[in-house]
Amino acid sequence: MTVLDDTTHHTERDETEQHETETGGGPGTVAVAEGGAGPVCQGGALPDACATVDVPHPRPDGTDRYTIGEVAAVTGLSADTLRWYERIGLLPHVDRSHTGQRRFSNRDLDWLSLVGKLRLTGMPVADMVRYAELVRQGEHTYPERLRLLRTTRESVLRRVAELRDTLAVLDYKIDIYAHAAPASERQR
Repeated sequence: MTVLDDTTHHTERDETEQHETETGGGPGTVAVAEGGAGPVCQGGALPDACATVDVPHPRPDGTDRYTIGEVAAVTGLSADTLRWYERIGLLPHVDRSHTGQRRFSNRDLDWLSLVGKLRLTGMPVADMVRYAELVRQGEHTYPERLRLLRTTRESVLRRVAELRDTLAVLDYKIDIYAHAAPASERQR
């Protein structure tokens, strides 16, 4: 399992590229401690200071120099979206080759996985960018990050409750139709 300490990301770069809106997600999940107690973090860090990915990286650390096309293939995000994430500050500084081409690392893949999870929560892009800014500012921003994530969690719990209610209605209707005889059979 790979652990990402999100306090080590850098500033954004490359403000000139265009974005094409789309949806997508990244590989991996946030690891949870036994019993579902919360995220697993290194060194006793606060839960929002890490993200873990239980999907192995395509390359080991040290040889992890991915092109934008390779990252797009791994994450399901388009190259335009990756450029946009970088431009708006959602994706931290991405290294460049001597020819200026982006070279992503395993840490970038881990960060994109976290961003994908935040997107799935319904967190607005502005809040995700704010979270990324807070991460870059360092540990003193833990309280604000915690507030932001707790607010998002409350929203997710409300949506889960709504979905459970909706599922109950669907199950009820399915049960009715599964046990109802067609009108042609009832008239016999």
